[in-house]
Amino acid sequence: MKILVVGLGLIGGSICKALKKYTDYTVIGSDLNKETEQTALAEKSIDTVFSGDFSESDLVIICLYPEAAEKYFAENASSMSSGTLVTDVCGIKGSFAERMKKIAADNSMEYIGIHPMAGKEFGGYANSTPDLFVNANFIVAPFEDSSEKNTDLLKKLAQQMEAGKIVVTSPENHDKMIAYTSQLAHIVSSAYVKSPELELECGFSGGSFQDMTRIATMNEVMWTDLFMQNKENLKFELDTLVKNLKKYSDALENSDAETMRELIREGRILKEENLKRRIGQPN
Repeated sequence: MKILVVGLGLIGGSICKALKKYTDYTVIGSDLNKETEQTALAEKSIDTVFSGDFSESDLVIICLYPEAAEKYFAENASSMSSGTLVTDVCGIKGSFAERMKKIAADNSMEYIGIHPMAGKEFGGYANSTPDLFVNANFIVAPFEDSSEKNTDLLKKLAQQMEAGKIVVTSPENHDKMIAYTSQLAHIVSSAYVKSPELELECGFSGGSFQDMTRIATMNEVMWTDLFMQNKENLKFELDTLVKNLKKYSDALENSDAETMRELIREGRILKEENLKRRIGQPN
């Protein structure tokens, strides 16, 4: 199989490196930055730089921000071969995926989105690695009428890149869950570092501080795009969090140790039950 990877940043670059390490597929790389293309070629992360001929590719993986991914597909779909499978790695599906599906259908292709749940604090090709997806969760988000063959192909690709738990779900459910498990955490981290005490934390912080603040270095362009395209789901989760935080704040305001203990106990029990469900779950 010949695979075209569009966008050689952290995720795109890591996909190229993983495919070269774990498969014998031909990997074609494309990036706006020609120096990045040449670096990837020199490092043998790709077999060749994209020539502009889409007929050379059986699978196109678009690794761009959502708005850019949709624009790229819309502008180039007519040049792609009939029957080509197109996917993207965006952390949003929903209506975005519906629009991508229409572009594909209008040009006799199929689109099925994927979302590898892996990343780092810093992006770019320089930070990409062939083992980024090892043991990571990997989501495949087909539609009800998506072909089983292509869905299985993307699942196999995830397996070949050594992904951990592979989940097949609808684009709508993907967005509902990602609002809670990913997007909300990024907002919390971003808000957390806005305390004036941040400038004085050196020497006073431990693992909990690092865990809470690690993802505050997120790219504001990409994450704003993701947040806005999933605003209903994300606002529900954010409002729920604010309501829960208010309970802790009220307990402090009222010097209510009993309520505080109960709030902490509830959280502990919920997390312990969550951990029990995780133990022994198959990949």
